[in-house]
Amino acid sequence: MTRIIADISVSLDGFVTGPDPGPENGLGTGGEALHTWAFSDDPDERRVLSEATARSGAVVLGRRLFDLVDGPNGWDDRSGYGAAEVGRPAFVVVTSSPPRSVRLGDLDWRFVTTGLPDAVTVARERAATASSETGLDLDVVLMGGGATIASALDAGLVDTLTLHLAPVVLGAGTPLFTGAAPRTLVRRSVTATTNSTHLTYDVL
Repeated sequence: MTRIIADISVSLDGFVTGPDPGPENGLGTGGEALHTWAFSDDPDERRVLSEATARSGAVVLGRRLFDLVDGPNGWDDRSGYGAAEVGRPAFVVVTSSPPRSVRLGDLDWRFVTTGLPDAVTVARERAATASSETGLDLDVVLMGGGATIASALDAGLVDTLTLHLAPVVLGAGTPLFTGAAPRTLVRRSVTATTNSTHLTYDVL
């Protein structure tokens, strides 16, 4: 069964970027510390990243995040979703206006203009197709940004929430939970690594 997994790095004080994020500074001031674990050579952190990308049958992201990863300082062969891993999932972008061109044209992009629930439906269909083709049990991963994941949680679209809790207090930035609808979480696993604590919850 295809699960909808929200997966994001967050500071101890609940921010998914540092202060003043923008096109040239996507993670905000100090926000790089949130993702130290993802670029580490620590074998436990490599395993966490590898397992996350391996289960991805499709990935959902918002337009702002797409503009960052597809921008001139965005993803490349060394940095990107599963850049060093085997296989590349379909990417589904929630946007009111699809871009006229895409720099990362070798990736499978779908642009959905009818809202987040429809984007999740498209991603679920893509993940199901990938599961059938590979014989693997693949999921939909919501990679962000923070507003996309918060909206998905509020709408009851998320089955599993994975937080990579970085040992940093940013003080300001983009909060993950602001005025969120109450949700009951059941802890499934906790994995402590050198640069992060990886928390996985089932969302009821």
